[in-house]
Amino acid sequence: MTIAPSEKAYVPFVSVDHMMQLVHHIGIEEMLAGLAEYIEADFRRWNLFDKTPRVASHSEEGVIELMPTSDGEVYGFKYVNGHPKNTKAGLQTVTAFGLLANVGNGYPVLLSEMTVLTALRTAATSAMVARHLAPKGSDTMAMIGAGAQSEFQSLAMKALVGLKSVRLFDIDAAATEKAARNLAGMGLEVVKCRSAEESMEGAQIITTCTADKQYATILSDNMVGSGVHINAIGGDCPGKTELAPAILHRSSIFVEYPEQTRIEGEIQQLDPDHAVTEFWRVLAGEAPGRTSAEQITLFDSVGFAIEDFSALRYIRDHIGGTEYYRDLDLLADPDDPRDLFGMLQRAAPCGG
Repeated sequence: MTIAPSEKAYVPFVSVDHMMQLVHHIGIEEMLAGLAEYIEADFRRWNLFDKTPRVASHSEEGVIELMPTSDGEVYGFKYVNGHPKNTKAGLQTVTAFGLLANVGNGYPVLLSEMTVLTALRTAATSAMVARHLAPKGSDTMAMIGAGAQSEFQSLAMKALVGLKSVRLFDIDAAATEKAARNLAGMGLEVVKCRSAEESMEGAQIITTCTADKQYATILSDNMVGSGVHINAIGGDCPGKTELAPAILHRSSIFVEYPEQTRIEGEIQQLDPDHAVTEFWRVLAGEAPGRTSAEQITLFDSVGFAIEDFSALRYIRDHIGGTEYYRDLDLLADPDDPRDLFGMLQRAAPCGG
């Protein structure tokens, strides 16, 4: 006997296919700008949120993480992995899904893919921060690492900062070609560079986003002049960095959540008490951002749960009245909340 689920059993579910359709329905640059607006709004109410470093399970192959937070009314979490060697097997380096729930009764209100959404929210966060910290009039970015993030980063900087030119470099020439091909016709000048040093020419913003889980020197000290903004997003777990320590000592460093960044970010290379600024304090007017034209600002971004919460809020608010989700029969809903077993028995096959 089949028991039809009640309305209380259903949770809106956004699949990968629906997410992609939603992006095109809204427009990718418009969606990146909208996500940045939601992320900035939540950063401005930072003190309302539960905050904890993500719960990570590390292995030689990669990491699996849970990223939870709540603003007291809505709870959210993301499941995400990071396995750099996956691409050799035709798999994504990062996959993710996330959930929002009502704190009052614990019922989920949204379940969503977050592989595509994480790429979007990461880029939106980078550009939101760069809008406040990058030199005024920044229009050229060096993009070191032309993997899955490169196009999103470039378009987010275009939408929020006014980027006109992106200078691409990857040690894998095929990745550079891929990114250049994908960005063709997107309103950016795309320059394919033969070295990281070449990509620096004329760049006011430098983005590093490489995948190898190791201490690396993607940027050496002599490559970075004064008056730039560095958007370091590749170093995101213990033992994985991209910048020479000397660059960190010359920079004003901004982070999401120090307790997490000191474990996973570029600043894991520094003393535990090295001064950093939580970016939300800049938005709140409690700390300065860029203070001079010669200053090097560094956003040591590892990704934080509040950004995912913001992205899921954005999706929840934008799927209503569209076809870009489906109701998923996710929750048990017996006629009598105390009789879950009775509900199970009523579904037994006839004659069983």
